[in-house]
Amino acid sequence: MSVSTLATAPSVCAPLPVLGRDVTVPLVTGGEVTYAALDYAASAPALQRVWDDVAAYAPYYGSVHRGAGYLSQLSTDLFENARRTVAEFLDCRDGDQVVFTRSTTDSLNLLAAALPAGCQVFVFETEHHAALLPWRDARVTVLDAPRGPRQAVETLERALAGRTVSIEGGQGPALVCLTGASNVTGELWPVQELAAAAHAHGARIVLDAAQLAPHHPVSVEDLDVDWVAFSGHKLYAPFGSGVLAGRADWLREAEPYLAGGGASRKVTRRTDGGVDVEWHDSAARHEAGSPNVIGAYAVASACKALTEAGFDTLVAREQYLVAKVREGLADVPQVRFLSLFGDDAPRVGVLSFVVEGWNSSHFAAALSAEYGIGVRDGLFCAHPLVRTLLGSDPQTQGECGAPEAAPGEKSLNAIRVSFGAGTPDEHVERFVRAVKELVTDGARWNYRTEDGRCVPDTSASTAAAGTSV
Repeated sequence: MSVSTLATAPSVCAPLPVLGRDVTVPLVTGGEVTYAALDYAASAPALQRVWDDVAAYAPYYGSVHRGAGYLSQLSTDLFENARRTVAEFLDCRDGDQVVFTRSTTDSLNLLAAALPAGCQVFVFETEHHAALLPWRDARVTVLDAPRGPRQAVETLERALAGRTVSIEGGQGPALVCLTGASNVTGELWPVQELAAAAHAHGARIVLDAAQLAPHHPVSVEDLDVDWVAFSGHKLYAPFGSGVLAGRADWLREAEPYLAGGGASRKVTRRTDGGVDVEWHDSAARHEAGSPNVIGAYAVASACKALTEAGFDTLVAREQYLVAKVREGLADVPQVRFLSLFGDDAPRVGVLSFVVEGWNSSHFAAALSAEYGIGVRDGLFCAHPLVRTLLGSDPQTQGECGAPEAAPGEKSLNAIRVSFGAGTPDEHVERFVRAVKELVTDGARWNYRTEDGRCVPDTSASTAAAGTSV
């Protein structure tokens, strides 16, 4: 089906019910409007199904593991069943572990702490900071942004072929960290091909699926990745839980991520006054403290809801909405979408762009204050990638909301619109209409910078005179 057909076809399916779909927000120009949440890539709203499941369980909440009481036993079963549900959702292999964490960032920091000595890490500069920064104690090679899927594979193959020799004389262990879908451009990466390249050169691979898992099925077995990390708050389960799932050996051999109760199987006093500890070999080794039972249950509930809705249906609807945005703004030459792989590259419901003549923070503020539309502006915790994509754009320092720039560097920022399973057509249509009106007529209000953010100026006589900067 062509993009054009998608954009003009009847709605592929109804959006899934989410919390906040009827929330109204005030407009600076007067009145109220239903809020259009188009910042799913940062935090997706909770699915109504997830909220209902959590609310039904909440009165039965109890401590997990080792409790003799009924509520503790019930909560333990629910927690461990959640682990099995996530493993099924990810199509994990026999022997894989599912560790509950706080987020993708927490998951990748856990894996970084579990790297064997001398491990080399390979990561593209295109990664979110959650995947780019945790490897500070390892030997890290940062790869240039590729301009196509084939180039990505070739770049990784060259880097792995040139691996340095470890102190022991061999190449030693290696890990590739890779996004499944960019949080900036939404583009899908060739995960299966990159995993094959990694394994051909004796390296392992961890998939940052934070932006992929809410939009596409993720199979650990089919993709042949060693680990997957994702966050509940992007998977319609914003209750403070994340997941690291995959091979058990490095996790089992590493020191516990946190030392404390739950991670330890046995603790004994020594005659010298110290203690000896026997740690668990299971996922509990890295889940010290009282687990976030509600968070884990919420993630499992979201996994079930998305599976039951059917990813074929969800993907079709999302592509319909992507096409609505791209076609709706195709006749606005001032709008330029950002892309590594090209405009026709497959992508999830994440699009970033700049508008000629506008600072992006100013534009995003006007979308919010004058139209009730929530998007994101800035560098999206992926500074190297956005700076690469915007490096030649003539952005002026000092405009409303422009972030501080290093000496001699232009102030760069972009706008990101993102949506998913709960987005109604009207939100996307309002966004397209608002962008066109702002480009054509300018903002209807004056704005100022406050604490680094562009905000409406609420002092007297603040209506704008049709200006856009």
